[in-house]
Amino acid sequence: MTDKPATTYVVSVFEKPHWRTVLTTKNKQKALDTAREIGDKVRVEEITPKPEKGQT
Repeated sequence: MTDKPATTYVVSVFEKPHWRTVLTTKNKQKALDTAREIGDKVRVEEITPKPEKGQT
């Protein structure tokens, strides 16, 4: 299989004492726009799963 694993973007905001997920999307621009809208104490994580070994 030649498909690349899809990258997922997670937008989180810090609300004491924990991080809370606000948005999970495959669209990077949407994630960045949402983070910019929220303002302070926001992070965008990029998650790309590793391909399984032995897949052909």
